[in-house]
Formats: sequence, structure tokens, C-alpha cells
Amino acid sequence: MSTSALLSKYPFVEILKLGLPILVGQLGMIVTGFADTIMVGHYSTAALASASFVNNLFNVANFACVGFTYGLTPLAGALYAGRRSVNIGALLRTAVWANLIFSVIIMAIMATIYLNIDRLGQPAELLPLIRPYFLIYLAGIVPIIVFNLFAQWSYAINNTGMPMWIILACNAFNIVGNWFLIYGNGGFPEMGLNGAGVATLISRILAPLAIILIFCLKKEYADYRRGFARGRFSRESFGMVNRTSWPVSLQMTFESGSFTMAAVMTGWIGAIELAAFQILVIVGTLGFCVYYSLGSAVSVLTANAAGSSDRLRMRRVALAGYVIILAFAAAASITFVVGGRSLMALFTDDVAVLSLASTLIFPLVLYQLGDATQITFANALRGTSDVMPMLWIAFVSYIVIGIPATYILGFPLGMGIYGIILSFSVSLFLAAALFLHRFLKATKSVRN
Repeated sequence: MSTSALLSKYPFVEILKLGLPILVGQLGMIVTGFADTIMVGHYSTAALASASFVNNLFNVANFACVGFTYGLTPLAGALYAGRRSVNIGALLRTAVWANLIFSVIIMAIMATIYLNIDRLGQPAELLPLIRPYFLIYLAGIVPIIVFNLFAQWSYAINNTGMPMWIILACNAFNIVGNWFLIYGNGGFPEMGLNGAGVATLISRILAPLAIILIFCLKKEYADYRRGFARGRFSRESFGMVNRTSWPVSLQMTFESGSFTMAAVMTGWIGAIELAAFQILVIVGTLGFCVYYSLGSAVSVLTANAAGSSDRLRMRRVALAGYVIILAFAAAASITFVVGGRSLMALFTDDVAVLSLASTLIFPLVLYQLGDATQITFANALRGTSDVMPMLWIAFVSYIVIGIPATYILGFPLGMGIYGIILSFSVSLFLAAALFLHRFLKATKSVRN
């Protein structure tokens, strides 16, 4: 098959065109995460360990919220294939209510965790740092869910550039805010870890304000605004949004929850291990965010194909996306092997933390293939709107198998933090196989 024929059948270019702006935005978030960890890590090891614990706890809440917003994508994407802009606007209004209700539930859960924070077995000397930082993070839940919901609307109508620019601008603000507030530069008070939290919170508030302002003012979004203004609450549309949102949210909650339990278990070992865990996690996001950016493009194009019931196109989108994401996974793995220690050295001057983190490069590299595969086919499945199986797949992979594997490898088998990181491969490869199987089943009535 010639190159032109291959490109006409498999949408490599379309995936890259949609995915690269999301990727640029995600890379901006990676840079911000790097900057946060570098500044906090150089402030003190205790601050780095405390940030590790709180960040990993809130990863569950954040992914739950982001996952809930993903329920809009296949619905709006299918409507976009039929150029039904007014209907998309009305659907967005319903999704706003559903997501705000969901955010209240998440905040209540996280508040309950806060009230019991001393029961999670973390080093006692970290609790005075953990508590105020936790509350600052809690205040960012609603801004996160509102911004990501409007971003999913933008992605569904094939405009991935606009959210990218907002993310980049807010991330730049966050980094500058860190410099002022962590160390007390420019006449600001020295707030340490709390300064990083405040800078992040302000940037998270600015993001939804910006995207809502653009939605309200930009001329080309007039039909969406008209649908949003005229949309009326109905049980049918509310139920439809919830049916596509809850399974994806719970899937991402189970996945991030297994990583959070790994952080909690690492804290049982000690502060040095918890700091090393944070460094490894933030370096690992270099791969994860790239894969998820391109996976979002796979989901949008799969949803567009689903809108016209083109199952062959759905498979071709998934396969093309998988090839692209595997290429990025290989690049990430090479980066970790060749420059992993140098990357880790950016985050701390503590020799003990750096030495421990450097021993974890092999299990970090090992799980990249599983992560790339499960992200590709989870997003492809999300685009088909066949999302209920995602719930049990994630529950079995990350909760039933993943968390026990983390504990067994870390403690009874005596592998410590090395075994904890190694356990990520167990859950990710299992999830990858199950998502792939389900996607092929959902699109089986095609002839290749």
C-alpha cells in the first residue's frame, strides 16, 4: 500500500492535527508540574514529601472530575458530525449542572478525608504542612471541573487550540506565582509549600473564567450560545450525560486511586521514600500526558465516526492513534533510560532522595507500554459511547488486582518502593488487554 493510500485510510494526520494542540497544553502542564516540584523540592525535603502525599490524594479527585467531563465528548462529538450546533449548546448546559453536582460530591468526600488525615499513617512531622496545603487544593475542585467541561466541548467541535492557549497562559502565571510566593520574592510573604498551592489555585480560577468569556463573546460560537441559553432541563438529557460520564469518571478514579494507594503505602516506609515517589510520578507524567493528549484526539475522531455509524473508521482511528502513541512511548522510554537521573536531579539536592529515585528507572520504563496501550483503547472505547464496560475493567485491573499487587510486592515480598512502582505494570497491562478486547468487540461488525 502506498503512503498516500495509507494516509487516506488511516487518519494519522487528523489525529496529530487534533492531538498536538492538546499535547502542547499538556506539556505546559508538565512544565508547571516540573516547576512546582523543583521549587518545592529545593525549598525542603519535608515540603516535597508533603506535596507528594497531598498531590497524589487529589489526583483521585482531579481525575474523577476530569473523567466526568469526558462524558460530554462522545455525545457532543456525535452531534458535531451532524452539524447540530444548537443541540450541542443545550447539551452543554445540562452537562454544566451535572458536573457541578458531581463536584459537590467530590468536595464532600475530600473534606471527610481531611477530617481523618491523621489516620492515614503518614509521618507525624509532615501533618502541619499537609493540612493547610490540602485545604488550598480542595478549593480548586470546582474551577478544575468547569474548565475541563468547556475544554471537552471545544475538543468535541474539533477546536483543540483554544483550550491549549488558556492552559499555557495559566501555567505561566502559576510558575511566576510560585517564584513569588514560595520563596517570598518581590516583597511577597515567604509561604513555602502553601505558596505553591495558592499560585496553583489562582491559575485554576483564571482558566475557567477565560474559557467562559471566550464562549460568551466569540462570534463563531453564537449557535452554541443560543442552544445554551434556550436549553431546558430534561430528565432524558440529564440521564444521558450521567450515563456517559459516571463510568469514565469511575474508571479514572479507580486508576488514579491505585496510584494514590501506592503513595499512601510509600508513606508508611518513610519521608525519603515519599519524596522519591513524588519525583518519579512527576517524571512519569512526561509520558502519561503525551499519551492522554493523543488519546483525547482518538476519542473525538472515534465519536465523529460513531455519529455516522462507521465502525471501520472507528477501528482505523484507534489503530492509527495506537501507532502514534507507541512512537511517543518509545521516545519517553529512551528519555528515561538515557536522561532519567538528570531529570530527577532537577527536583532535589537531597542525595538520599535522588539516589533512591534513580533506582526506580527500570520499573518506570517497564510500565510505559501498558500505559500507552490502555490509554489508547480506553479513549477509543469512550468515543464509541460504550462506556459501561470501562467501569468493571478499571475496577478489576486497578482495585481488585492492582492494589493487592502493590502491597504484596512492596511489603510481604520485601521489595519496598521498588516493588510498589513495579506493581504499576501489573494493573496497566491487564487494563490494556481488557480495553483492547472490549473495543474490538464493540466494533466487531466490520470487515477489514
